[in-house]
Amino acid sequence: MSDFLLKLTKAAGAGERIKTGEPMKWHTTFRTGGPAAYFATPSCTEELSAIIKLCRQGNMPYYILGNGSNLLISDKGYDGVMISMGEGFSQIWNEGSQIRAGAGALLSRIARQALALSLTGFEFAAGIPGTLGGAVVMNAGAYGGEMKQVLVSAQVLTKEGEIRTVPAEELELGYRTSSIQKEEQIVLSALLKLELGDKSRIRARMEELAEKRKEKQPLEYPSAGSTFKRPEGWFAGKLIEDAGLKGFSVGGAQVSEKHCGFIINRENATSSDIIELCRQVRDKVKAKFGVELEMEIKRLGEF
Repeated sequence: MSDFLLKLTKAAGAGERIKTGEPMKWHTTFRTGGPAAYFATPSCTEELSAIIKLCRQGNMPYYILGNGSNLLISDKGYDGVMISMGEGFSQIWNEGSQIRAGAGALLSRIARQALALSLTGFEFAAGIPGTLGGAVVMNAGAYGGEMKQVLVSAQVLTKEGEIRTVPAEELELGYRTSSIQKEEQIVLSALLKLELGDKSRIRARMEELAEKRKEKQPLEYPSAGSTFKRPEGWFAGKLIEDAGLKGFSVGGAQVSEKHCGFIINRENATSSDIIELCRQVRDKVKAKFGVELEMEIKRLGEF
């Protein structure tokens, strides 16, 4: 066992929380990606902080993983420490009309908890296949709602190892962005402000949005959600469709025939298939309309 692995195991507090050569296709919604050199699942903030400190001291790359829903990892894998914000960061508490949850809590679970408490305002997030931490970092949104509308504050771990509670208004929440990314902070938990509502109406809205997703999005295939950011004044999906690329494929990756804003893993696609398809889509849209599509999906590893 290497010296770094010994130190990493000690930092994690238990050997079963560290794996080597973990296939990342098991941890991303695209269902692609090679092995991570190290895969850590800290159970608390202290272990998380210790792992990150060790990585920084040893100049070891690391990445904070939520549900893997906005991520494309190289077929060659990730030569660093993949840190999964799992069970140890998935608690949900309610405080009156407010909900506090750990960064690893799934948005769908939080939405169900809000429904059980007759709290409205979070219905938009019920079908987003991600965790609260990632949603705060990216100011995730759907169907006219976004995180900045309900976020009160976020508890973050700074680069210096300090735990801070940052009010939402200081997070510079914009379209798929926040200051958390720029300052390389890690979300530990967040506080959401909702409103008391009618449970039957909340449930009906959630069911309505779920039906819309099922009707318009290729939920039957692995994907990472919307592949490209919305260009100002345009819609990425419409540009791609109008460029004649509906159903266009490279290897096992395909532009969804149901919604051209989605790249899907139709049949045993590799990450290389997906990234090449994205490249060709961007080139063809640029050539036809002069619009530069920007990928919304985070890429990790060597492509």
